[in-house]
Amino acid sequence: MEIKIGIKDVAREVVIDSAQDPEEIVASVSAAIENKTLLKLVDSKGKSTLIPGESLGYVEIGAEAKRHIGFGPFSEA
Repeated sequence: MEIKIGIKDVAREVVIDSAQDPEEIVASVSAAIENKTLLKLVDSKGKSTLIPGESLGYVEIGAEAKRHIGFGPFSEA
């Protein structure tokens, strides 16, 4: 699932592709903001991203995307 993070006073957003559970991500973000600690997220390749909780502008948690294979048109079923 794709996670987009906006950081205060930074023009670009951080985008992470993670296999973590959405509820786990929400709990981690909430704890980092409330306790002013580091937000630690792990991407699908095992790399960690650390962001200070007080620097978070927004966190957008995307839905699990289905990947299509092939070149022909596809239909949503």
